[in-house]
Amino acid sequence: MLVGNDVIVDDIAFAPQVTLTKSLPLLGYGCTELEIHFLQIKFTAIGVYMEREVVQHLQKWKGKSGKELADDDDFFDALTAAPVETVIKAVVIKEIKASQLGTQLEGSVRDRLAAADKYEEEEEAALEKVAEFFPTKYLKKDSFFTFSFFASGTAQITITTDEKEETTTAVENKNVVEMIKKWYLGGSRSVTPSTIECLCNNLSAELSN
Repeated sequence: MLVGNDVIVDDIAFAPQVTLTKSLPLLGYGCTELEIHFLQIKFTAIGVYMEREVVQHLQKWKGKSGKELADDDDFFDALTAAPVETVIKAVVIKEIKASQLGTQLEGSVRDRLAAADKYEEEEEAALEKVAEFFPTKYLKKDSFFTFSFFASGTAQITITTDEKEETTTAVENKNVVEMIKKWYLGGSRSVTPSTIECLCNNLSAELSN
């Protein structure tokens, strides 16, 4: 839903663009959900901001529909490997412990690294540092996590509370950075299928221009 220029996802407003070192448009949005006692509970609203130049790295998929893109994991390998700036903003809908998200992230990233035969001591140390960054305290609605991915292959994670207190950590290990990005943008294995569907429809439109 659009209100002014903002996109509204479950009462959470996402600006049409953010700035890292350059202006990045909002190319996808959705939610993360968990099943608890047979109920689907929405935990975070997701906004994906990315350089439009990413389409220059995806020309192989020109003319494909959003559904065809969403079903093609090779497309997401190319998308996440493209040397462009990306920001993923995850805004809390339902109060959660930051460490809950950190534990989910750590487990998924470790599994992805092991499956790709990239889980060595350096990755283990970098991933441990990421997991320890997420505090055990509860984060209220409208707190948010910002995952900033730089074209160089490094990343930064920021937690902003509902009272606008910020903490930040850098992630230098490029293998860990790749798999954190794929946690959100990993196609069929993404933690947020609704965001993937939206992103693919928008990238399909961008590719047809």
